[in-house]
Amino acid sequence: MQKVCFELEVYSFHIDFIGHVNNIVYVQWMEIGRTKLLEAVGMPLHEILQQGFAPVLVQTQITYKTPLFLGDRVQVELWLSELRQASAVMQIHFYNTQRTLAAEAWQKGLFVDRTTLRPRRLQSEERALFLPYVHSDEAINS
Repeated sequence: MQKVCFELEVYSFHIDFIGHVNNIVYVQWMEIGRTKLLEAVGMPLHEILQQGFAPVLVQTQITYKTPLFLGDRVQVELWLSELRQASAVMQIHFYNTQRTLAAEAWQKGLFVDRTTLRPRRLQSEERALFLPYVHSDEAINS
């Protein structure tokens, strides 16, 4: 079972007026995760853009469990719970320094043709690259 796993540091500019990581930062971290997933499967964003298609988001949901604070190292795990011909559902977990689940999220993404902005089906060899990251038994809300 493969997941995209990486660590991030909480910086002062991530903190909101209450003193914990602002909710928009999680969305930015998910963007980093999606980029890392594309790189892991051998389809870096700059290359697929040159091929005329792009990933876009159609839905995001985040459930916050416990706050993250300045000084925390955030461990992020991302995998796919669903892979269709032109879309995928990504699951993302955020853990604090003590490995406590701080937030869980999912996003639905779609590949589109950059000219028409219509859905673009993955070719069979492209779709096969994502299969090691598909784990439907670990879905949150898909």
